[in-house]
Amino acid sequence: MCRTYFRIFYRVKIEGKENIPSNNGVLLCSNHIHLLDPPLVGAFLKRQTRFMAKAELFQAPILKQLLPKLGAFPIRRGMSDRQAMRTGLKLLKESEVVGLFPEGTRSKTGKLGKGLTGVGFFALRSNAAVIPCAVIGSYKWFSTLKVVYGPPVDMETLRERKASPEEATQLIMQGIQQLLNENSKREKQD
Repeated sequence: MCRTYFRIFYRVKIEGKENIPSNNGVLLCSNHIHLLDPPLVGAFLKRQTRFMAKAELFQAPILKQLLPKLGAFPIRRGMSDRQAMRTGLKLLKESEVVGLFPEGTRSKTGKLGKGLTGVGFFALRSNAAVIPCAVIGSYKWFSTLKVVYGPPVDMETLRERKASPEEATQLIMQGIQQLLNENSKREKQD
């Protein structure tokens, strides 16, 4: 349903789907520029993506029924939500794709913000492939939206030396920023 919506109202370009492993856990980490980022990032993948969503959304009449059916699970923002952390790790161990927006909220400027350490926690505590993702474009109807899935971020060295979640988060954010920079560079050349 989401894929059809995006194909009707936007010119969607998808790059790097081959970087998403066909099995095993995947931690999909994307920038966040619009409310529609979660369905856009997940709609064109063969595997279902389970997104963390702010707990307040699960209290809205329609969304509280819809979000669980779409595979979303709640997180209480602004605090350490142990239940959300356990759920995310369990899904990764069960070879699911878990989607996170490391900034924790939408960017008001369109620029990549600072990542929260929760993403580093998941990356270090699981053996999941960590895939950076960039959403590029405007959500104005009939404009071009691009989703770029980058190559996995190498977490093995950090896992072996028991690096901090902050360090892992920084490496993941660099991967997302690199995708944004490469796209910007290509647009300038065209």
